[in-house]
Formats: sequence, C-alpha cells, structure tokens
Amino acid sequence: MSTTTIPGYRYGDPALPPGPIDADGLRDLRAACLLSDDDLAALREAAPIIEPQIEEILDTWYGFVGSHPFLLASFSTAEGPHQGYLAAVRARFGQWIRDTLRAEYDDRWVAYQREIGRRHADGKNATDGITGAPDVVPYRYVAALIVPITVTMRPFLAKGARDAEHLERMHQAWFKAVVLSVALWSEPYVREGWW
Repeated sequence: MSTTTIPGYRYGDPALPPGPIDADGLRDLRAACLLSDDDLAALREAAPIIEPQIEEILDTWYGFVGSHPFLLASFSTAEGPHQGYLAAVRARFGQWIRDTLRAEYDDRWVAYQREIGRRHADGKNATDGITGAPDVVPYRYVAALIVPITVTMRPFLAKGARDAEHLERMHQAWFKAVVLSVALWSEPYVREGWW
C-alpha cells in the first residue's frame, strides 16, 4: 500500500509539531534502550523478511486484541467494534511496522512518534472522525502491548533468518525499537515536566 493512500498517515509531514526531544535527547533515549547502529542494520535486514508478511502479522495482532474485550474496547462504540476504525488503524499499523524497520530515527521520525502518542491520548478519535469510542487508549495497555508485539514477531523473522544468531539479532533489534517507540508515545500521558 502506498503511504499516500493511508488516511491519517503523516510521517514526514512538515506541518507536524516537532518531537518532544532533540537529537541529543534521542541519542540518550536510544542508549537507554540499547538501540545501536548495529540494531538499525539488523532492522534493515529484517525488512525484506517482514514486509511480505505484514498482513499475517496484523492478523495475529488483531486476533490478539480482538480476543481481549478490554483491548478491543478502545476501538468500539456502543454498537460494538467499529470496523471502519479498526481498518483505518490497521493500515497505519502496517506502515508503522515498515517505518520501524526502515526509519532513519531522525527528527521527522520523532515528530511522527509524538503524533502517534497523541492519537492514543489527546484527540484519539479525531484522525478517523470516530464518535462514541473511548477518548484515550489506557497507557497501561500501550506499555503492556510491547510484549505481544515483540514476542509474536519472532516466528515471522524466523522464516527468513540465516541462522539462530541472525534471528536473535533481528528480534532483539525489533524489541528495542518497539520500546523506543512506546517511550516516545508515552509523552502525552506524562505530567508536564516529568517526561
């Protein structure tokens, strides 16, 4: 799917406000996550393995969310799960996978991570024009979903890994990149001055 056809996708949009940290802050946060240049190389090696499997990965993740009513509630109105909302988020989620694997981890990337975090908190339903869904994704679930988003990626990586060491290297890089993303997404949830 072309990024120009994903409604609400704004990575690289110059109209986005800047991210919550500068290059030095990002360097420090990457260091806290142990996300090295070698990890970025491993993510790039993972990209051609993962990209053809994105729909299967999203099926796995959506199956997990759908099997837990407390998670599905964030995408639901009084009538039940909002299929249009789920589909719109799915398209952006798939692109987030691609972006995570191929990002330059620069100011543009940081600005879009801030936007993703904002869409989970302030203005959650505005991008897709949804009314009646909860106004915020509870942060406890945003943080907790690091585990299934990381654990379930391993078998998909295994399909193209050269050996066990290569698999572990790509999987650890994915884990670190997910933690970095969620750390940035947390900013709208944290009291001013504490983030």
